[in-house]
Amino acid sequence: MSVLNIVTTPDPVLRRKAHKVTDFGKDFQQLADDMIETLRDAPGVGLAAPQVGILQQLIVIEYGDDDDESVPKKLFVVANPEIVQRSEDLVEGIEGCLSIPELIGSVERSRKVVVKGLNRHGQPVKIKAEDWLARIFQHEIDHLDGILFTDRTDKVWQPTEEDEVPAD
Repeated sequence: MSVLNIVTTPDPVLRRKAHKVTDFGKDFQQLADDMIETLRDAPGVGLAAPQVGILQQLIVIEYGDDDDESVPKKLFVVANPEIVQRSEDLVEGIEGCLSIPELIGSVERSRKVVVKGLNRHGQPVKIKAEDWLARIFQHEIDHLDGILFTDRTDKVWQPTEEDEVPAD
């Protein structure tokens, strides 16, 4: 496994649409493993393939309860993710991004989402997410469409020591 370089703004790859994954072979498996290692090294909570310069619809998310360290983090590797349902209940929250390291912002997102996609072996998965996990999925799926969190808000600022935000 390798730690990949994270692309930062204004690199144009961050604004391009990613292509669907059709081959789940050795190269795809290596990319998934490398993205997981890169996410953990950053550290972050989510990473989309365009953020490492690869225009494939692949996201990795590793999320756990910060209040309860005894519960292991859950790892999601999802190809071709699609939000098939979202709650009308919107919540504003602070987001950061590994590709925009100098800024954070307050973004309004659906509190609950249902995501369909394929796992790393090409098998269908359906994930019901709410609160912070739902926010992470929405943020990462936006990356696959060339959308950055800064496109979704005008409330953006440079973080200070008081700002606690997991990146991406």
